[in-house]
Amino acid sequence: MHSNDVSRFAWGALRGYPTRTLLMLVAMAIGVAAVVVLTALGEGARRYVVGEFTSLGSNLIIVLPGRSETAGVNPSTFMGETPRDLTLADAQALTRNRNVERIAPLNVGAADISWQGRQREVTIIGTNHDMLAVRNWELGLGEFLPDTDLELASPVCVIGSTIRDELFGARRAIGEWVRIGDRRFRVIGVLASEGRSIGVDVQETVLIPVASAQQLFNTPSLFRILVEVKSRDAITQVQQFIIRTLRERHQGEEDVTVITQDAVLATFDRIFSALTYAMGGMAAISLLVAGILIMNVMLVAISQRTSEIGLLKALGAAPQQIVILFLSEALLLSVLGASLGLLLGQLATGVLRQVFPALPAQAPLWAVIMALLVAVVTGVLFSLLPARRAARLDPVLALSRR
Repeated sequence: MHSNDVSRFAWGALRGYPTRTLLMLVAMAIGVAAVVVLTALGEGARRYVVGEFTSLGSNLIIVLPGRSETAGVNPSTFMGETPRDLTLADAQALTRNRNVERIAPLNVGAADISWQGRQREVTIIGTNHDMLAVRNWELGLGEFLPDTDLELASPVCVIGSTIRDELFGARRAIGEWVRIGDRRFRVIGVLASEGRSIGVDVQETVLIPVASAQQLFNTPSLFRILVEVKSRDAITQVQQFIIRTLRERHQGEEDVTVITQDAVLATFDRIFSALTYAMGGMAAISLLVAGILIMNVMLVAISQRTSEIGLLKALGAAPQQIVILFLSEALLLSVLGASLGLLLGQLATGVLRQVFPALPAQAPLWAVIMALLVAVVTGVLFSLLPARRAARLDPVLALSRR
């Protein structure tokens, strides 16, 4: 029996029972589509987080006040002590390394901004002139925060484009005085950057000098310090320098947490990769359900096609040929169902990208390949039992439908 004959027989068998064929196609398609969509969500979440951290800039080290403990209880907790403040003097000390390109100290808080009766609450970021380069932001109008001493509290601010539109409308914002909290600031620039970066909407942010932010929020401590290193090879050396310098400044206490951008990215990459694998594995269970459905339906089909099987055996078809015919039918069914499921999955992920443009939902290539392979292998393996059962039928009894 030639391959063309086998293909025509399998196609004819599928067309002869359209309801049964449609049922199995839908089951297989749903399984493949579920794998594609769920892995696309996991991969999209991973890419989103990686993109958010990448937007911070390259070769970045983040310094936070307080020591991260991996186990146990810090004795200072029982003594009523709090982590030492991370100060502007600490930030300035970190520039004394030839491998440090620039630093950006941060204070973050919320306050009301108002101008001529218009008012709204905004996120206030206290920082310095180098923040623009560290965060890879772009300036649309005016100028950024002045390049002055960190401890100089200048009454100037840079606003996001949304703040500009809501407060000033079509009027020119540069040079106008606004009230932030209980203080007045002059607008000297408008950011052109868009989107969110680590939970902060750039368009709805107001930036002021870090010393002004400390006065506004009445705090001497920094939220964190961003340190940009000149080269990736120097990150480890600068990290050790930061820990050593701050330990000396804090009377021998290692009371800060220093993390690198690469370490954060690697951690999130492992977490979301594991999540993607888990979601893909859970979705693959539906393919096993589809395989069981195919096996049950084909077992029923054998009882309906006993005379057909008996005729084939009476004409001289060997048991192996009967098995090949039924496996070919299952293979064709699995390929069609997997292809349909892949198409549905890609359409669903396309809809997700349209509805949630910030989430780059795209199924990884390995997930697509594995979904197709598992679908085909599952369909064929679960059809092996019905095929072997059909091959063992006695031709005389099969022709008499017994």
